[in-house]
Amino acid sequence: MSYHFGFLVETMVSILLLLTILYCVRLNNQIRLLKADEQSLRATIAELITATEIAERAIGGLKSTMREGEQVLGQKLDRAENLAADIEQKLAAGDDLLKRLIKIVGVSKDKTAVAPDARLVAAAAEAFAKRTESRLGGLAA
Repeated sequence: MSYHFGFLVETMVSILLLLTILYCVRLNNQIRLLKADEQSLRATIAELITATEIAERAIGGLKSTMREGEQVLGQKLDRAENLAADIEQKLAAGDDLLKRLIKIVGVSKDKTAVAPDARLVAAAAEAFAKRTESRLGGLAA
């Protein structure tokens, strides 16, 4: 009986050893697949790092371009504001001149006229321009 008992134990150990070998083969295949995935993952990470560096350089270029554009736009806005202020001053001066010309022309004998004659306003404006030009030494205002 000890012979059968020893045979049974050795058979069980052999079966367990066979199962262990099969399990090790299966684990070996899975490890091989993981290593292959690791290599592809490393390649993907390297491509991602390269793409990130390219994107960072592009963002830096865009920021620089934006700063330059903002600076140019700021200068143009300042110039436009100065021109607008200058135009406003000239319009105010023109309104004052027109009011004075209307007063000059309005001092006519005919007090019933509502609007001054355009020819009279033009003549008064021309006379005023000539006087202004002679005062400024030939430079038109």
